[in-house]
Amino acid sequence: MSSLAGKTAVVTGSSRGVGADTAKLLAGEGANVVVNYRQKAPRANKVVKEIEAAGGKAIAVQADMTEPEEVRALFARAVEAFGGVDVLVLNASGGMETDLGEDYALKLNRDAQNDTLTAALEHLPEGGRVVFVTSHQAHFINDVETMPEYVEVAKSKRAGEDTLSARIPELTEKGITFVVVSGDMIEGTVTATLLNRARPGALEERREAAGKLYSVQEFAVEIARMVTADVPTGHVELVGGADDFLAKAGRK
Repeated sequence: MSSLAGKTAVVTGSSRGVGADTAKLLAGEGANVVVNYRQKAPRANKVVKEIEAAGGKAIAVQADMTEPEEVRALFARAVEAFGGVDVLVLNASGGMETDLGEDYALKLNRDAQNDTLTAALEHLPEGGRVVFVTSHQAHFINDVETMPEYVEVAKSKRAGEDTLSARIPELTEKGITFVVVSGDMIEGTVTATLLNRARPGALEERREAAGKLYSVQEFAVEIARMVTADVPTGHVELVGGADDFLAKAGRK
């Protein structure tokens, strides 16, 4: 994909943080953007207003990604508003929450991602792109240990990545490309904040080990770039590098 002018992008979990900034960047490149949120409508509407104020086009659509019927309605609304769907950015994730059930991480980070892709495939055309957003801690979890507080979330996100990657042949038949964008801990995200609260000093330790941690805005720029980047399907973009992860995994 070389241009987003006139294209429509659905960004899951985009009422705040990385998803919101990604939505704004894609709108700035000419895309019609669907800002998805689970329950905070005012926050999502604020993102839409900011996009519109900058001359872009966007709508806010509520959908809990763990509810397949709501996900199907999300895409139906996108098609109704903009005539189609060309890009899917799978940004929504979680699992650090303590009040949504012990299997919530897998339900959201694996099952919901797969169900969302299935729903999207009813609309994505040849030339469409799917971008899955993850973390180095999750991408490398099979080879590199992470903080105990994050292990189950990391495993669930890796399971989601594996499940989606297994569908690359199916996507290829339809002419749709799939790209993974992996980042280190991101300054200012909910996950980083919760991890640092559960394990005081975790963010500083990771910052020292990595040399630099990307901000929300910086990570969003890399995600938006991968929406149109000329890379082969299945490409994994390691944002900011991942030297220590690669070394520990024996890939360097």
